[in-house]
Amino acid sequence: MEALIASYGDSSSDSESESQPPIDNRSPPATVLPPPPIDLLNPPNTLGTFDYLERNSGSRIRSFPHIEGNYALHVYIPVFIPSERKKELIQFLKKATSLVQGLHVVDIDVPLHMLLKDEEKMVQAALGREFHISLGRTVPIRVHQIDSVVAMLRQKLQFQKRYLIDFNKWEVFVNDDKTRTFLSIENTTGGLAEITKQIQAVNEVYKLHNLPEFYKDPRPHISIAWAVGDISQSLKRVVEGEMKRHINVGGLSMRSMFTCKFSNIVCKVGNKTYNICGSQGQ
Repeated sequence: MEALIASYGDSSSDSESESQPPIDNRSPPATVLPPPPIDLLNPPNTLGTFDYLERNSGSRIRSFPHIEGNYALHVYIPVFIPSERKKELIQFLKKATSLVQGLHVVDIDVPLHMLLKDEEKMVQAALGREFHISLGRTVPIRVHQIDSVVAMLRQKLQFQKRYLIDFNKWEVFVNDDKTRTFLSIENTTGGLAEITKQIQAVNEVYKLHNLPEFYKDPRPHISIAWAVGDISQSLKRVVEGEMKRHINVGGLSMRSMFTCKFSNIVCKVGNKTYNICGSQGQ
């Protein structure tokens, strides 16, 4: 950025010595250069100002206090939304954003209403990233527990067959202390049995390390957007209206929103990730 500013000149200049006599001849006025292209101010393949907007604004609330020597543990299945299904999903996300105030993109914390006028950027920000199906609670662990947890997860989950995960339902979730509401897509059919078994395996490892187990009736999902506080009632009204469109003829089942392949399980401890099983990549 400094080099960019330098190329357009500095607003100040070195003052001339007072001992020099004034110069009579006048030089023509300097040509005013146009402003630099906006693309130069933002690196390619980024969201520009949205990359940092709203981060660390105080709206994010820790589910547990930070203690020196503790690291956040998260075990999950990576999920990527197929490109051909993003257009339909983004239409509902735009509708929800216009009807419910305070929705943000998960992880980068960009207010969704700021993206309404640019659908391409909205797709990139809200749907063009890696999502997670949690297989265990996000909990703090001590540094001496890390190797043991990772080793036992690999032992329990080393033999996993490939299967398809079917996402077919918009749903609203609220965290335990009701400080955040999440707009999510739930898995209720294909892949549910396999994911439930994987959750049980993770629970066994958690239990052996005196860590809190997952919910008794797990509902695998990926979270797309979040809002501060408990706004579940207003958000559920919007979701219920949308889900009526996804019920098949006869009202017996809901059609799929998208399907992805199970590829691997990841364990993230602090900023470090461990591949537990399967092959990494989209």
